[in-house]
Amino acid sequence: MNQLVAVAADLVAIAVLTFGVYFPRHHRRDLVVAFLGVNIGVLAVSTVLGSSSVGAGLGLGLFGVLSIIRLRSDEIAQHEVAYYFAALALGLLAGLSGSLSPLTGGLMLMMIAALFVGDHPRLFRRYRQQSIHLDVAHTDEDALRSHLEMLLGGRVVNLTIKHVDLVNDTTLAEVRYLADRRPVRREVAGRERAVTAA
Repeated sequence: MNQLVAVAADLVAIAVLTFGVYFPRHHRRDLVVAFLGVNIGVLAVSTVLGSSSVGAGLGLGLFGVLSIIRLRSDEIAQHEVAYYFAALALGLLAGLSGSLSPLTGGLMLMMIAALFVGDHPRLFRRYRQQSIHLDVAHTDEDALRSHLEMLLGGRVVNLTIKHVDLVNDTTLAEVRYLADRRPVRREVAGRERAVTAA
């Protein structure tokens, strides 16, 4: 009975995390399936390993085999990696604990709360990150920073030049910037347009 309560708590926790936190914010259906599958799979395996005489060596070997399988075929963002880990950790907590103790329930709530706050749209909402491919070869980082600030309408807080091609006259840069709240006017392809930073 205690094990069933822990399983029910895990199902509620992964449902809240997936359908209450992740999907309303990111709207990526394929990862909903992945989070649910990872959680339920880990819950099932950890429950069997925790309630039987299966040796710890076999359990570690099983997780080693599972780790060989790639969790994704497409590139995912860092916040989605955090959701993956939380889905896995929720399944492990419920499966290995055997019962829903205050500590287990508190840890489940803490994981959901951490992702709810850490991935909230209003947290650092003006900070942006982009990979930008420019049709100008910039060898002066200060000049590139000024050009990007004018282009993006914000203050560049971190700039990494990935590639400069002097033959084809291009620059590839990774930029993190603080978007301006005010409308920014700039020249693009010979005409002026207004851009409002969110």
